[in-house]
Amino acid sequence: MDAVGSDGLTLRTSRRDIFLLACCQALLLVNSSGLTSMNGLIGFSIAQTKALSTFGATTYVLGSALAAMPMSMWMAKVGRRAGFMTGAAVNIVGCVIGVLALHLGSFPLFCAATGIIGVYNAVGLQYRFAAAEVAAPADRARAISLVLAGGVAGGFIGPQTAKLTKDLFATPFQGSFAALAVVALAALAVQSQVRVPPPSHAERAGGGRSLATIMRQPTFIVAALAAALGYGLMNLLMTATPIAMDFCGHPFSAAALVIEWHVVAMYAPGFVTGNLIKRFGALRIILVGVALMAIAVAIALNGTSVAHFVAALAFVGAGWNFMYTGGTTLLTETYAPAERARTQGINDFIVFATMGVSSLASGALVTTRGWDTMNRAALPVLAVIAAAALWLAWLRRRAPAAPA
Repeated sequence: MDAVGSDGLTLRTSRRDIFLLACCQALLLVNSSGLTSMNGLIGFSIAQTKALSTFGATTYVLGSALAAMPMSMWMAKVGRRAGFMTGAAVNIVGCVIGVLALHLGSFPLFCAATGIIGVYNAVGLQYRFAAAEVAAPADRARAISLVLAGGVAGGFIGPQTAKLTKDLFATPFQGSFAALAVVALAALAVQSQVRVPPPSHAERAGGGRSLATIMRQPTFIVAALAAALGYGLMNLLMTATPIAMDFCGHPFSAAALVIEWHVVAMYAPGFVTGNLIKRFGALRIILVGVALMAIAVAIALNGTSVAHFVAALAFVGAGWNFMYTGGTTLLTETYAPAERARTQGINDFIVFATMGVSSLASGALVTTRGWDTMNRAALPVLAVIAAAALWLAWLRRRAPAAPA
């Protein structure tokens, strides 16, 4: 489908580049899901203070948070492809440091490695925005969701890669980090073929409204809340899962299976989420995401068998997809071309900062309060997301002709 863009140019949806971006997303998820499946266990094995065992996950998202705005602004100057390839190169450096950290048994160096790898995650989460930029306006929600759907392959491959390469070298998980570096090399090759329109003159020049003005928009508030709190809750439960399963006597292979299906559930709905948003609207899809995650909490509170963990984490993943895709689609309504990089950057900073808090809380909660308490703590946060979506729906009903 064609449409006239903000620069007066005809925009045509590029299915080729959406496919390549989906492949980039898959390779990104091999990295992140593989790291997630082993992060807490590595921390628990080498950290002197066990309550800090998930601090490696915290530094991972803090690295992403610190890189989100600078990388978004830099891509506004040099273009998406250069930014994406830089992220993959940084990831390779982080994986090499991870191998060294495990060889030395150094928890601080391990946390530094995950922080560096987090830069790649910050860059990779811009794939969804690049999808919107290669799609005609009417196709943006579907383009975003299809690129996110690329993570399905990563969900299968990442945990299995970590499991199969765990004992490749003398120290457990050294081989897993080496394998993730090879995956990043493959990502570099795919990224080099992506063609995203170069930054417009307006975007390179900057200008537009102040960031404070943009962030005061009700649509921005709800978009950021849905993405950040949804991601934070998902990260809280996902990060603690391998440790909780270890406490329950389940082997690492079972934890890898749970993370695998969790990540698949995160991204598989992407094949239909965009169409659902186009039909029912982003706000209703966000509310469905809230309901799915509430179901996950109910399942988690009813048992600790492997089947319970698989089902609970699958619903967590699906709920995240609906909230995150809905929030991202809402966000595209809140900025002009000159404001795009700053708006996307601050949104992702908020997401990663929330994830940082949830990662740090995850280890402390699961080791001191237990799996059940952690799940109950998710319910008030879900209520906040639902209230925000209903508030925006009410505002839009009151002023249907007003701009979003």
